[in-house]
Amino acid sequence: PARMGLTALALLLAAALLHAQASPSARSFQLDYEHNCFRKDGAPFRYISGSIHYARVPRPAWRDRLLKMYMSGLSTVQVYVPWNYHETLPGVYDFTGNRDVEAFLDLTAELGLLVILRPGPYICAEWEMGGLPAWLLWKPGIILRTSNPAYLAAVDSWLHILLPKIKPRLYHQGGNIISVQVENEYGSYYACDYGYLRHLLVSFRALLGSEVLLFTTDSARAEELRCGTLQGLYATVDFGPGSNATEAFGAQRRVEPKGPLVNSEYYTGWLDYWGEAHASTSAVWVAQGLEDMLQLGASINMQVSPFLQLTSLPWPGADYKDRYKPVTTSYDYDAPLSEAGDPTEKLFAIRTVISKFQPLPVGPMPPATPKYAYGWVALQKYADLLDVMDVLCPSGPIHSQFPLTFEALKQVHGFVVYHTQLPWDVPDPATLGTPPHSICDRGYVMLQKEYQGTLERDGQTTVHVTGKAGDTLDILLENMGRISFGTNSSDFKGLLGNLSLNSRPLSNWLIYPLAIDTAVQQGWPHTALPKSSSGGSVGPAFYTGTFETPGIAWDTFVKFPGWRKGLLWINGFNLGRYWTCRGPQQTLFVPGSVLHVGRPNNITVLELEGAPPTPLLLFLDQPLYNRTLGCSTRATE
Repeated sequence: PARMGLTALALLLAAALLHAQASPSARSFQLDYEHNCFRKDGAPFRYISGSIHYARVPRPAWRDRLLKMYMSGLSTVQVYVPWNYHETLPGVYDFTGNRDVEAFLDLTAELGLLVILRPGPYICAEWEMGGLPAWLLWKPGIILRTSNPAYLAAVDSWLHILLPKIKPRLYHQGGNIISVQVENEYGSYYACDYGYLRHLLVSFRALLGSEVLLFTTDSARAEELRCGTLQGLYATVDFGPGSNATEAFGAQRRVEPKGPLVNSEYYTGWLDYWGEAHASTSAVWVAQGLEDMLQLGASINMQVSPFLQLTSLPWPGADYKDRYKPVTTSYDYDAPLSEAGDPTEKLFAIRTVISKFQPLPVGPMPPATPKYAYGWVALQKYADLLDVMDVLCPSGPIHSQFPLTFEALKQVHGFVVYHTQLPWDVPDPATLGTPPHSICDRGYVMLQKEYQGTLERDGQTTVHVTGKAGDTLDILLENMGRISFGTNSSDFKGLLGNLSLNSRPLSNWLIYPLAIDTAVQQGWPHTALPKSSSGGSVGPAFYTGTFETPGIAWDTFVKFPGWRKGLLWINGFNLGRYWTCRGPQQTLFVPGSVLHVGRPNNITVLELEGAPPTPLLLFLDQPLYNRTLGCSTRATE
């Protein structure tokens, strides 16, 4: 009997081993055209999914956000991979820290979530240039999102780095990635280049294999579905609660007569633009739209969980809708999970709808993260920006007869200073201006280091100045985010045309590409010697201060009373832009994970137009999103 027991055990072990070897191939996720559904391991399957942007969520909060999504009743998450977040310069890759996409995917698997992957190469996501790296624009003659050889070469090189990390995580390989989206809403792009989509299909198949389900997403408009779909890629649609679900899915049926109905982007909220009202979408409306689609048997991915970025650079993009419209720092989106990761009324409304169609996970919803109002913090002026150029541009200026773009300077983000001198006396006010569409995106004008006013893309393009021959003229140019959605994402930055004085072009420029973020990340100006700064509060200048936490480092929100426009860093982390007088966003979210306990927290502010006479910040325990004020074009003392 003992020997028989051992034999039985050996047989069991052998069977288990065979099963383990066979299990990846036994796993499958497929389209069933006969029954108009997905099949997971052979059984009919419908997913209810939510989008999450790991690049916008501080890594210490990944688990909390994913767990809240799981407890909401979602079986699946859609994950965006921004190319420019990982290939920061050509051939320079970063998959560490907050950029560790493999660790994020492993965490989704650990929590029992399936994944729909959205690797682009273009992802939109209201992200800088839709995820395409700005360095693509360094290549002369490149045409983005087309069969242009220079563009395809860069795409192929990136996919050969990214997709091998993805392949072992595919569902049929034993992982949790059930499908992969190719490109994004390509039908809304002017090019309509089927050769490009075919190239992506071949590349994805070569690198991921023949079994993985590949799909596209477009709006329900016939023209967009015509240009955005391709044989071999399953076509899905996207629409919000204001659309008629039956009509929208009817549009999908015209390109995919059989197969599952899928809304790949159900808009549970909307983004904010600077200077416009905060977007909000009714929870009742969103829940009703969801229920209508579920009753039709559709699979749905919701824009559930966008959050603020905690990255070392401000990544929000911009739209172009008759004019340039930069997106706010906050990506709160009036989403079911707030920017700080808190469940909202909308989340519970969605959860109630889901419970009518499938059982919810057992257990309580994780609570909102604790917030703390650290109160008022006094700042002091450290230096005017023009007085610390040696720190911000250590390699020194580039000399050029006429202005060069950010791309010509190989500057991706941030700021560039263009410096010249007045070539003649200007006793009477003269017009300093540029041709239309030459300021990308804002230019802060200083004459003899005195702030004169701001030039703005699609806005004010002239200021009036007086001065003497030889007076210094500096324009600080700000990139407010490259276009992420619109007819053309080739969004060059800087001074794109000549600056002229009374229509006579100025020349002989010294151009300083600034590495502000690098300096602040390395501890400047807190580690530097104090500077004796001028007392004025107008024009681009740095302000510093510190505060201590009372033994806890909880999430908080910073308000900027009396400040105008600028950027905030705490402990070297770039927390994004504030633009108090434009709004609607009035606070910046500060995740507790960036704060220190038991030692001072270093605050650095770059104010671009004019600080209040008494520079103070106010730390609150709740955000303010919905206030739009008027901005005059010039700050006052």
